[in-house]
Amino acid sequence: MDPPNDFEALTKAFSGLGVDGDLMASVLGKWHSEHLESFRKRTKFFLDDERLFERWDDHHIACLTKEFLRFKDIVVQWIMHPWERDARLVHEAITKGPQAYGLLIEIACTRSSEELLGARKAYQSLFDQSIEDVASRLEGIERKLLVELVSSYRYEGFRVNEGTARSEAMTFAIAVKNIDKKNPIEDDGIVRILTTRSKLHLKAMVKYYKEIYGKNIDEDLDTLMSLKETLQCLCNPQAYFSKVLNDAFKDDVDKNTKEALTRVIVTRSNVDMKEIIEEFDKQYKIPLIQKIEDVALGNYKDFLVSLIRRVA
Repeated sequence: MDPPNDFEALTKAFSGLGVDGDLMASVLGKWHSEHLESFRKRTKFFLDDERLFERWDDHHIACLTKEFLRFKDIVVQWIMHPWERDARLVHEAITKGPQAYGLLIEIACTRSSEELLGARKAYQSLFDQSIEDVASRLEGIERKLLVELVSSYRYEGFRVNEGTARSEAMTFAIAVKNIDKKNPIEDDGIVRILTTRSKLHLKAMVKYYKEIYGKNIDEDLDTLMSLKETLQCLCNPQAYFSKVLNDAFKDDVDKNTKEALTRVIVTRSNVDMKEIIEEFDKQYKIPLIQKIEDVALGNYKDFLVSLIRRVA
């Protein structure tokens, strides 16, 4: 490539999810000092320092370092035993604090009872303490819900008591209506429903809520994100994961949101990725593979695409 095209291609190689290592090597390996200086002057990654040199923006260096690690991270997560992977994700979420509590909800609510039990066993092996004990020391009004969710072992059979499901739909509605008096997330009855009922039971409850009140329960939980995400993960995980993926593709989101791309593709590839692909296409009118190819780069992009094509 001639230098002008090299500049454009290299800028793109620095600017996506992951990095295009092959392109970087082919371009940078043949550049001389004048090409490097010109690149520094022309790209947004460098600042004009008062001491007359082009200084690489510290934030971009940190971001680029993270992008170089994306391929390593996805390989490690893919090879890792699912129990260990979930245990490490839980530990990461607990360490990050309230901003990552959604990840605890995701793991507790989208895994089977045996998978969640396996993660609890792996957590004890890795960190010499129980998830339940660590979760009990979390701060915030979500603590009781989170402790009960990670401790749960749900019934996974097909039996649903329709009368109870209908009654609990009304219990939910009353709690939401009285939010000014008491936050539903602190209501023992709501927490009990969300943490002990089977997923089929909760789907029936959601159905009755719409029949009785004429709207989806999600609409009444817009200001109660922890409860909303809990119900989404339990009752409609494909829609939940599709939204998480779509958010990860956005330019103006934090690193935790971007990291979800690796996590979702790896953890759902052998579970329900086919349904997630269909839901993503339905919701966002673009194939998931195409979206990945538009925003990801290099080996990271190739690995993501290969995991999806296994089931597509």
